[in-house]
Amino acid sequence: MASRTNGGSSNGPVDKGADFANYFCTYAFLYHQKEMLSDRVRMDAYYNAVFQNKHHFQGKAVLDVGTGSGILAIWSAQAGARKVYAVEATKMSEHARTLVQANNLQDIVEVIEGSMEEVVLPEKVDVIISEWMGYFLLRESMFDSVICARDRWLKPSGVMYPSHARMWVGPIRSGLVDQKKNDYEAAMDDWYGFLEDTKDYYGVDMSVLTRPFSNEQEKYYLQTSLWNNLHPNQVIGTAAVIKEIDCLTASVNDILEVKSSFSSAISMAPTRLCGFAGWFDVHFRGRGEDPAQKEIELTTAPSSNNGTHWGQQIFMLHPPVHVDEEINLDVSFSMNRSKENHRLMEVEFDVKISKPSGKILPPINKKFYIE
Repeated sequence: MASRTNGGSSNGPVDKGADFANYFCTYAFLYHQKEMLSDRVRMDAYYNAVFQNKHHFQGKAVLDVGTGSGILAIWSAQAGARKVYAVEATKMSEHARTLVQANNLQDIVEVIEGSMEEVVLPEKVDVIISEWMGYFLLRESMFDSVICARDRWLKPSGVMYPSHARMWVGPIRSGLVDQKKNDYEAAMDDWYGFLEDTKDYYGVDMSVLTRPFSNEQEKYYLQTSLWNNLHPNQVIGTAAVIKEIDCLTASVNDILEVKSSFSSAISMAPTRLCGFAGWFDVHFRGRGEDPAQKEIELTTAPSSNNGTHWGQQIFMLHPPVHVDEEINLDVSFSMNRSKENHRLMEVEFDVKISKPSGKILPPINKKFYIE
């Protein structure tokens, strides 16, 4: 992912200093840029999208939102862009500027340090390119900045790179459900030992804090989504698209809340329904009247290869559901931004489970946090 630019919040103004300290500072380090630049799926998709669609770049003005190391700006120039404005909120801009000069592109690529919401360009652009996607697509809320850039600086005939995005959810099986339950129980065992020692050695009974401590540990181990790179055979039922985004027309209001209802059939038995996984894909299609000559897809779906640095977000069910025959899931999904931090997400699943006989199992309602 490229470095991020300041995004707005649905919960009121964002303190820029706190936002920078909590979020942007990570992207100012080369080690983090290297992690993203080493993601071959990510890199190949953007490289192929640019160089197999040079007609979108040749002689054009391009805006790279959150340029990071500057790689997308450099590719845009190499593909024939007349001018590239590479906007970067952090001091990574200095590295990007050095890299641009080392590749003799300083006459084409202008690196601008600042937030996308505040930067002023001398012209409208033909293309906006950005790698804005966070975990499960919308974590980090960087798409807000891309929307701002589009509304301020993209020509009416302009093209977005990527042009479309989709979010997916599917039921899974995973040994992580047992591991996290064991981790939680170990944390509570350690707490009870701590209580005993504190009372015996220091004469203070702290057991009144057991419930809030347990709540903390439950949230951390059992309700916080996990990063994982799943194998396709860990997806045990039909996956569903829960959100489609047209990057040319989507508004911030369109992505403040994601709600979807879908059904999934699990025919793999015996197995365990251990939870759900969320992933995304993006597409480079151009626009209707100016389509891509070669459409490119970047997917973070479960893969038998190494996958991507995004992986999938895993939402574990505790306890898992043992499946001994075919079942059908009717799922209501919702995702909202955290009230405490607009870049983080809160997710809720309501799941109804039915068997072919018509028998309905107890419903499941779980809340999770994408931290």
